[in-house]
Amino acid sequence: MTRANHSQRGQGRVSKRIAAIAESATLAVDAKAKALKAAGRPVIGFGAGEPDFPTPGYIVDAAVNAAKVVANHRYTPTPGLPELREAIVRKTKRDSGYEITADQVLVTNGGKQSVYQSFAAILDPGDEVLLPAPYWTSYPECIKLAGGVPVEVFADESQEYLVTVDQLERALTPKTKVLLFCSPSNPTGSVYSPEEVKAIAEWADAKGLWIITDEIYEHLLYDGATAPSIPVVHPAIADRTIILNGVAKTYAMTGWRVGWMIGPKDVIKAATNHQSHLTSNVANVSQRAAIAALDGNLDAVKEMLSAFNRRRKLIVAMLNEIPGVQCPMPKGAFYVYPSIKGLLGKEIDGARPTSSAELAALILEKVEVAVVPGEAFGPSGYLRLSYATSDEDIVEGVTRIKNLLSKAK
Repeated sequence: MTRANHSQRGQGRVSKRIAAIAESATLAVDAKAKALKAAGRPVIGFGAGEPDFPTPGYIVDAAVNAAKVVANHRYTPTPGLPELREAIVRKTKRDSGYEITADQVLVTNGGKQSVYQSFAAILDPGDEVLLPAPYWTSYPECIKLAGGVPVEVFADESQEYLVTVDQLERALTPKTKVLLFCSPSNPTGSVYSPEEVKAIAEWADAKGLWIITDEIYEHLLYDGATAPSIPVVHPAIADRTIILNGVAKTYAMTGWRVGWMIGPKDVIKAATNHQSHLTSNVANVSQRAAIAALDGNLDAVKEMLSAFNRRRKLIVAMLNEIPGVQCPMPKGAFYVYPSIKGLLGKEIDGARPTSSAELAALILEKVEVAVVPGEAFGPSGYLRLSYATSDEDIVEGVTRIKNLLSKAK
């Protein structure tokens, strides 16, 4: 077939489904920052949501030992090593007070795969998903890939980025099937109170909805905040709840690619069938490392949390010193999400940015600091900065931003 004939038939080289998917904005910003650094530029990156600590030594040792065992050079059962699934059962009981069985667990290649497979398992074309915004940049793309329709429900800084039952009720339609819930939140660091979690769970149950709840930041909490698991605070909805989790954030294991989903047995079986054709299984060495992480104590996690807490206070204080910037104090994760709406439309060093995307580009160009614009997570007018980086980089990076933005007029 000639190129002309191919074009005449209206067939593109890339499928419409894949062409419609946006690149991960956080990974794009991180890649650009790393490329500039490699070119010798003094770039400071606040883009990626990745702990700057090494994976704890006892976990690495478990992986090294596992790599020497020939059985770990082979395929594993699609849902994961039986020993890892049992470790997830124990960990879920220990950390959440939620009792499950191993056949309710599917081990995935990172938490991101568990997000996609959860939506793929329960969505039919046209099903709507209530998506509290600001949201993690991959959620809407995973929903659309699974044939669903994301319905954004936005809560701004005046609400500490926490949606209410009333807002969810107003967004409900006959096509609504799922509520996506994430607490502690990426990108805002906001944490719902136990009372708010219970109210949302009861509302979703009364409406007959599913809940997909992302608990990846469950251990990164500050100021006495807690993050109760939805099927614990409202057991009646357990049969319509899928829990997403993984080792990446808690144990500084982003590169090991081990996540999981917990849900009703029929849904987990369906997702397992899907994975058997998608990626087969997670690397055995990574699974063995995850077992060591989950069965170990949380001492290393507590050390990281102490550093994150110190950095959290530092970056919020510094950002709030910048005229036109309003940064709430997050209670979880390792992100801040300042409003920069007070700066949009003002002249800054010869430019006049009218969106957070334009402002982020200006900050990178003028002072070589990489931040992620709010458009990646919902409406414009915000920036996301990860404080999973050194104190020195926080001071230097935010000082550069302040020196630039203080020129606004």
